[in-house]
Amino acid sequence: MFDSARIAAEGDIVKKFGLKNKKEIWKTAARVSELRNRAKKLIPKSEEEKEEFFQRLQAQGLKVSAIAEVLGLTTEDLLNRRLQTIVFKKGLATTALGARQLITHKNILVDGRIVNIPSFMVDENVEKKISLKERKEKTKKASVNVSSTEGDAQ
Repeated sequence: MFDSARIAAEGDIVKKFGLKNKKEIWKTAARVSELRNRAKKLIPKSEEEKEEFFQRLQAQGLKVSAIAEVLGLTTEDLLNRRLQTIVFKKGLATTALGARQLITHKNILVDGRIVNIPSFMVDENVEKKISLKERKEKTKKASVNVSSTEGDAQ
């Protein structure tokens, strides 16, 4: 139960990707396991079914073209496809935790829509359409200046 090597490795991943907790690592590891199981089941299937599976994974941004490559996927491969990681790597945030904060505060647009889920899996065709939301100037400040100048005129 207590495995210091695993705990240390998970701690490094949490820091590297700016995750909230280790549960996010475990969910991603479960998804990798699902992908591997699907790939194993595709071994006796036709080439068309395999190609369809590989095309779906490639659309998600995973560079796979054979069953062996799917079996070789790691948790970090999927963590690299999260919105939080891509926002950080694009330079929209200075740190991975900063990227998480931008996303949860609804300051990130994906294809023109606000996304506030850091674990959102970004497809390859949408990756170029990630941007910061434009900020509006505060009107409260302008109204304060107008009222103060009217008082000076009287």
